[in-house]
Amino acid sequence: MESFRFCFLMLTIAILASPALSDLVLSKVDRRIYLTSHIVRISSTVKVENAGPEKESKVLLAFPEQQAKNMAYLMATPHEGKGKVKNPVVALPVEAANPKDMPAALTFYSVSLPKGLAEGDSFTFDVLAVFTHALRPIPEQITQADIQLVLYQDSAHYLSPYAVKVQSLSVKLPDSRIESYTKLENTKIHGSEIKYGPYENLPSFSYSPIAVHFESNLPFSVAQELVREIEISHWGNVQVTEHYKLIHGGAQSKGEFSRLDFLARPNVRGASAFRYLVANLPPRAHSVYYRDEIGNISTSHLRGDSKKTELLIEPRYPMFGGWRTAFTIGYGLPLQDFLYESDGKRFLNITFSSPMVELVIDALIVKVVLPEGSSDISVAAPFPVEQWQETKISHLDIDGRPVVVLKKTNVVPEHNQFFQVYYHFSQLSMLREPLMLISGFLFFFVACIVYMHADISISKSSASYLAKQQWEEVQAVIQQVQNIISRCLTTHDNLEASLHDLSRTGNIQACKAARKAADGLLKELSKELKPLLTFLQSSPSAAQVFPKVEELVAKERELQEKVMVKHSTVVDGYEKKLGARDIENRVALQQQKLTALRQEVDDLLELIDEI
Repeated sequence: MESFRFCFLMLTIAILASPALSDLVLSKVDRRIYLTSHIVRISSTVKVENAGPEKESKVLLAFPEQQAKNMAYLMATPHEGKGKVKNPVVALPVEAANPKDMPAALTFYSVSLPKGLAEGDSFTFDVLAVFTHALRPIPEQITQADIQLVLYQDSAHYLSPYAVKVQSLSVKLPDSRIESYTKLENTKIHGSEIKYGPYENLPSFSYSPIAVHFESNLPFSVAQELVREIEISHWGNVQVTEHYKLIHGGAQSKGEFSRLDFLARPNVRGASAFRYLVANLPPRAHSVYYRDEIGNISTSHLRGDSKKTELLIEPRYPMFGGWRTAFTIGYGLPLQDFLYESDGKRFLNITFSSPMVELVIDALIVKVVLPEGSSDISVAAPFPVEQWQETKISHLDIDGRPVVVLKKTNVVPEHNQFFQVYYHFSQLSMLREPLMLISGFLFFFVACIVYMHADISISKSSASYLAKQQWEEVQAVIQQVQNIISRCLTTHDNLEASLHDLSRTGNIQACKAARKAADGLLKELSKELKPLLTFLQSSPSAAQVFPKVEELVAKERELQEKVMVKHSTVVDGYEKKLGARDIENRVALQQQKLTALRQEVDDLLELIDEI
């Protein structure tokens, strides 16, 4: 409050020394300040008269410097009066002005009248000024259980470089709970509305400060950054993708947050928080989705009619003061509703700002992605914007798609007006991607046909083919050798099994019969092995592997001899009726050698497999 009083004192000193600007007089000013949202809107109906001999065609509007910094939107329109048929609004030209000998603490705008005012003529027009971040939370920090109180400061008198004959002010609040307000002469309060005036015969630059401290638990939703990407496809769709970085711009939350208390009594233990946002999408929006960095969010509701499609979305957690969230919404639109042709050029006609209700956007970036091959690009916007061009590479693109980028700061819902992007585009360019797909598939199928009918095998007379064939023969022979060795090892195992049966049953004749059968089988296997070894010895391709095969055969024969010696020793012991311990002692050393030899044979088999 002290800083406000100091600013008012400096402003008063500056404007009292300022002379009246012209012979214009404001015969009546009716001003309404709407504080029913965190976006402050001031609507003024001004009747201006020319009391001098010179013709006047412009009227100046004055705003304190601090208020002008927060101004997001300013529009002036002719006043039609009550009961008259509402015609389409035609805004009066408004531009920044810099009149001479005026205090630096004031910012001026000039409104051009439809026709000049001669002496005694009058004209009535409406002025709408929209301000962001004009409500200051007092206190600046609150707990979950506290209500949110905000402070608004302005002047009860209409600040103007002209004298004002009669003026009145009404301040509309969201609720009837008012902590405090400035009481002046002719001040009345009716529920949630405070009225000041009427005041008569006010001199130019009259200024009377007021402050209203009141409860406001409405959503203070602020998008610190919003990137809207509008991609045009001439195949029938306009895809809109919006990336939000959102913050609750009200009183900062302090202390711990209890979700249990919030769910039990959300209107008491979280009155200043908001749980959902509403977006008014175009009527035929389709394929709508809503997700954040984690993934898709299912807590959203979509309903529509012939005039609009309403999307209600809920963040993953309630938004308290100072809390942030980031999310993305996307939807498709029918191309025929937004793309038109004029004078041989196509143009996109679509709204500029966010469809979110009562959202303040600190920085808005709109990207319009045009089809590849677009040229002669221009933009028509209803207000000043920064503009540049980029290129986006997408699927099946060659040179990339031109992107028109528009940027504006301090954006409010009043900026959600239609703008146009004009460009040239040839119908033949639409055939580029289908022809690329057709050509790609054609090449693929031709390649398959060529592959299926072409003989790409290696020539049978080439050295590499012969070497490959010889090596395959060597591999087949080695496989036969390994099979024979494996059958020999199986025979050894059968002899060991006959000895176990002998120790269990004492049937010597059966054991000798098993020995006889094994001798016959091993002789047959030895005969089968000889031609295979001869082939390997004579084949150049087997030069690397033959030494190992030869070693394997030698080890198996040595193992065979040891098995036979052990078998004879055990049978002889049973014939002499020796005890089991004596027989084990006689073959103990032989068994150790047998185990070692068997391991060597197994290792050689594995080594040959690897080769």
